[in-house]
Amino acid sequence: MSALGDVAAAFLPPEAGGPEPERVASVARRMVSRMPGVSQVGLGVTLAGIEALSLARTGRTLGAASPSQREGLLKQVARLGGSPALDALKSVVLLAHGADTFAAEIAAVGSRHEPARPDPQMTVVAAAEWPRTSSCDAIVIGSGAGGAFAARALARAGLDTVIVEEGERWTVDRIRAAHPLDRFAGIYRDGGTTMAVGNPPIALPLGRAVGGTTVINSGTCFRPPAPVATAWHEQHGLALAEPEQLAVRLTDVEETIGVAPASMEVLGRNGELALEGAAAIDWRSAPLRRNASGCRGACQCAIGCPNNAKGGVHLNALPQACEAGARIVAGLRVKRVMSENGRAVGVAGSRADGAEVRISAPLVVVATGAVPTPSLLRRSGLGRHPRLGRNLSIHPATGITAGFEEEVVPWSGVMQSVGIEELHESEGVLIEATGSPPGMGAISTPGYGSHLLSRLDRAAGRAMIGAMIADEPSGRVFGARSPIVSYRLAKADEGRLATAIEAMARVMLAAGATDVELGGGAPVVRSEAELKAAMQRLDVRRLRLAGFHPSGTAAAGSDPARHPVDPEGRLRGVTGVWVADGSLLPSCPGVNPQISIMAIAAGVGEAAASKP
Repeated sequence: MSALGDVAAAFLPPEAGGPEPERVASVARRMVSRMPGVSQVGLGVTLAGIEALSLARTGRTLGAASPSQREGLLKQVARLGGSPALDALKSVVLLAHGADTFAAEIAAVGSRHEPARPDPQMTVVAAAEWPRTSSCDAIVIGSGAGGAFAARALARAGLDTVIVEEGERWTVDRIRAAHPLDRFAGIYRDGGTTMAVGNPPIALPLGRAVGGTTVINSGTCFRPPAPVATAWHEQHGLALAEPEQLAVRLTDVEETIGVAPASMEVLGRNGELALEGAAAIDWRSAPLRRNASGCRGACQCAIGCPNNAKGGVHLNALPQACEAGARIVAGLRVKRVMSENGRAVGVAGSRADGAEVRISAPLVVVATGAVPTPSLLRRSGLGRHPRLGRNLSIHPATGITAGFEEEVVPWSGVMQSVGIEELHESEGVLIEATGSPPGMGAISTPGYGSHLLSRLDRAAGRAMIGAMIADEPSGRVFGARSPIVSYRLAKADEGRLATAIEAMARVMLAAGATDVELGGGAPVVRSEAELKAAMQRLDVRRLRLAGFHPSGTAAAGSDPARHPVDPEGRLRGVTGVWVADGSLLPSCPGVNPQISIMAIAAGVGEAAASKP
């Protein structure tokens, strides 16, 4: 990893005003140290390859080469098909540089106000302090959107419930005190490097903390679209999506987590421009409904809210579960669900020091998320259903930036602020104005060397907007020891992404943008006329894509051949094992699904408590 400094010099040359390379590298190494071994090896191989190529072409290491030689070498690597590997390195370098450069500003903004609420009382026990053997009535594996609401239902039904969470608890004081990169690396699974392998590769940010991904998501709350919920119930036979019961549970979820429209007072100029652009072309738009009624516009949702303003489940459903008697074990990785004679008998997990911990219970709810759940079930000898791990949807998403004559400062205000639904029903495209924590959105900035530095210097004058698509279930989760995600972007979804790019550009141009960067190899555009021509040169597979809200890998429904999980959430083939996370959703939710998952998981918990 000593070559990280050389690569930092290539991306951000100090000769052109860039940061001191070794300073960037030292911060980046902290992030890399939190990554899984396979990611570290991949980065190391890429670094070694670039250094070897530099020696072969220039006779010098990359760090010793001239700025023009470094930039030329990076471009050559990209032309030879190395763009995905370069993008991975660039993301690490720019994330380290941006987070470190803005660390003081992030801390100051995050501590400007008193927290919107104190950290609630919860019974959280570190794995090192939990007995090596224990027993209870019910175990919930995972404390995110699904696990929290399933556990609350079980505890309220009178069952002695233990929630097992692999991650740690992040209090508001801990969030405020931590360096932004340490927040990122600590709260995200795999240090933020989870990827779906494919052409193109797609980043899959997943949370790992008490509260799961709700600690670092945008807070956006959509009820499932009526056609989607109807299909879950009528076409798949998902009893948990029965309209009346689902509506009651959705209302309870919204009241529990505090859902309301984003306030115009803290929306931020980035969101206002999206509203203005949509209004100019007569498209439906509005501030998004979010579980963040106390939002102060710090734009740090993605690395943990420093104001306890976003109502992740660590601030509501989990404390309510604990109030009803549940306990949380933090820092315990479940290795397998134990079963005997076709019945659940508990879980076996490992602490950070490698010691095994066993918790016995006749009822186990798996709620680790659509990516980890199939692998856990396979490790447990419970993954025999042929559809387990298949049917993965990930809402492929991309974004663009647009320049304005005014200062936008897209990291000031609500991180995900405005929704534009004009093309949602007809095209499966949902546009959402989205910012990022200061400096941490730079990973999508195009170019290398002096061009990249000049773009970073102008970041405050650029608006950001993103879109996600309702995708075909084109992915699959392999593996037992750890999940390996494969995703093939369907042809129809390539078309949806192109539609999304053009639509976002139209909104920004209508808002008064002086220029719009589309990505995907398309040129910068400054007018509607240029946009039409540029779209002919757009290569969707060159876009930088991220996937959000993975779902469907343990689909629930009435058909034993299609659905690994039954209509109420029981895993088929074993007694006492239930599933309560996004993997249950039998088709793509089409919207940010956190409250759908919460409502359905509450139903799983109620069913599990009444029908062991």
